[in-house]
Amino acid sequence: MIKEIKASELDTRKFIDEKVKEIKSAVGSGIAINALSGGVDSSAVTMLGHRALGKQLRTVFIQNGLMRAREPEQVAGFFKKMGVDIEIIDARNEFLKALKGITDPELKREAITQTFYKKVFGRIVRESGAKFLLQGTILTDVDETVAGIKRQHNVFAQLGIDPQETFGYQILEPLIQLRKDGVRMTGKALGLPEELFTRIPFPGPALAARIIGEVTAERLETVRKATSVVEKLLGGRGAFQYMAILHEDRVTGMRDGKRDFGQQIEVRCWDSIDARTATPTRLSFEVLEQLADSIISEVPGVVSVTYNIASKPPSTIEAV
Repeated sequence: MIKEIKASELDTRKFIDEKVKEIKSAVGSGIAINALSGGVDSSAVTMLGHRALGKQLRTVFIQNGLMRAREPEQVAGFFKKMGVDIEIIDARNEFLKALKGITDPELKREAITQTFYKKVFGRIVRESGAKFLLQGTILTDVDETVAGIKRQHNVFAQLGIDPQETFGYQILEPLIQLRKDGVRMTGKALGLPEELFTRIPFPGPALAARIIGEVTAERLETVRKATSVVEKLLGGRGAFQYMAILHEDRVTGMRDGKRDFGQQIEVRCWDSIDARTATPTRLSFEVLEQLADSIISEVPGVVSVTYNIASKPPSTIEAV
């Protein structure tokens, strides 16, 4: 049973000191490695790990082809300013190959998990000689996985999976007692710039979690462009998270007076504190019209834009 530390009870200085000691004790004189995605969880654990281990921690950014536009370069740039070198590993072909032909949501998540931990990251760990993986798992990830709501890619022990036996390395999870609000507080205390610790959450499976149906290079580019539009128009409104979802079937539309079969984008925007529950943000109709017009004009092939108005539960924040 994981003992939760609520944000209202969190002493960030004490928490950071304790976790630094725990990481140092576990790793000793060895080498640890962590994968940075640019989200607040992985960013906080990266800074925590570097405070504990310094040069004993190697940080990589896995370019899986599923990220937002220019994400690897932007994230690496943030950390370079803080004195942390990030190594970008190109694994786009491996992830697309693993996802080919898969439409089931859980099978997609499992394909990403296996490709990341066993193939790509497992290879990097073996080559580095690291015996420890530092990972930004938080309590909500565990709760959703154990409850069967959604298999989070970074949860193992609670499912009876031994990472040492399965992947060949131990996993350290210093943030696992916290939820998102506590992680943001910790990230701020660790010195992360505001644009990092206040970033909207981004899922481990990345844009694959926002494509209903098969993930292909073409469909990724569609949702990537739609994501850029949504984040540009909804940023700064105080919402917890906002995103574009690409639906599976083509829908009937009209263009230049003729029937046009195209894609459908669903926009989601959420108000929440810790992601356990969420309600759709009450956007004005003017904003919704602006979203639709911009997506249709800027994303080739899209003929329909919808807005999700179902709360979590029964909906979930991500679609897949």
